[in-house]
Amino acid sequence: MAQAMRPNTVGGLFATDGKPHPVQDTLLVVTLVLGITSFITAMFHHLHLLTSWTGLVGILTGAYGQWISETTRQRFGLILGLGASAVGFFLGMAHGGLFGGVFD
Repeated sequence: MAQAMRPNTVGGLFATDGKPHPVQDTLLVVTLVLGITSFITAMFHHLHLLTSWTGLVGILTGAYGQWISETTRQRFGLILGLGASAVGFFLGMAHGGLFGGVFD
C-alpha cells in the first residue's frame, strides 16, 4: 500500500518546521556567542567589564529571541546562551560590574 512519506518532526529536540527563520537564527547565534564569551571571560577577574557587558547584551538578545522564536531548536539554543550569559553577567558584576574601575 503506497503512502506518502512524512518526516517525523514531532517530539524531536531539534525539530524544525522546514521554513527559514533568518532573524531567529541570527539571534540564536549571537546569543550563543555572547554567552560563551561571557562565560569564559568570567574566569578572569580583570576582564569583568567584557564579562558583564557581553552577559548583559546576551541576556537581552536571548530574551528577545525567546519572545519571537518559532521552533524547539531555537528555544533550546537560546536557553543555553541565556544561561551562559547570565552566569557570566553575575560573575562579572561580582568582580567589578559594568563600570568598575572606569569611573573613580
